[in-house]
Amino acid sequence: MAYESIVTFVASEEELTSTLPGVMQIAAARDAHLSAYLLGVDMTPAGGFYMGASPLLLQETLERAQTEAEDLQTRARRMLEGASLRWGTETAVVQFGGLPALVGLRARFSDLVVQSRPYGAGTLHSQEAVIEAALFEGQAPVLVMPEGGLPATFGKRVMIAWNQSNEALSAVRRALPLLQAADAVDVVVVDPPVHSPERSDPGGLLTQMLSRHGVRAEVSVLAKTLPRVSDVLMRHMEDIDASLMVMGAYGHSRLREAILGGATRNVLENAKHAIFLAH
Repeated sequence: MAYESIVTFVASEEELTSTLPGVMQIAAARDAHLSAYLLGVDMTPAGGFYMGASPLLLQETLERAQTEAEDLQTRARRMLEGASLRWGTETAVVQFGGLPALVGLRARFSDLVVQSRPYGAGTLHSQEAVIEAALFEGQAPVLVMPEGGLPATFGKRVMIAWNQSNEALSAVRRALPLLQAADAVDVVVVDPPVHSPERSDPGGLLTQMLSRHGVRAEVSVLAKTLPRVSDVLMRHMEDIDASLMVMGAYGHSRLREAILGGATRNVLENAKHAIFLAH
């Protein structure tokens, strides 16, 4: 398995400057084709154009979105020209409610989606929507870059958040190219259940599988010494100086995580390093 087709979706100038250099770095390192989709997103609510509303208003918003997408494409081409990699750009205009269909279709035929962190100052609602659409509608893995871009040590030491879930296993399988290229891999298990099938050897079956793919991994079993498991994971990531965490995304429903919080959202909001997600 290899990442031959890498895509990114960008809807603002700030997102372009924070995302594209890192995507180019990943694509060049793997000799992958990079596709950049420059989006003009109409944020008008779905019921905003009611019966009797002027069609000129709809036309104006669509034209504004098209202009924004074309401006982003011009900037993206300037950044990509001269780069030693294969690339292509495409513009798209879409209403916010149509993002899942648009992103899902294009992510479905890619090996990896790379996006910037969706929370924090200056971020857009579309950034979170793109990540969720790539994971659920596109069934693609997503690499979320940290604020400030990828460090020079990216991928050298990788941490796997392991809880025996289908989501976590999917993330590990999708991340194999990154795991195989890493210098060190740490499988982290937080408070393994006493009645778990793996209770006698937490993470043992996973490390056995990884070893057959040429990945040498160690296991760290940690106690839940902080209120949330995600906090324990992020603290351990800092302790071992890992530059990437591989984890399953949205073990609970997206609605539940949006209202009550959850590991995926908490990590995306607070992690200082890159996060690799799959569902």
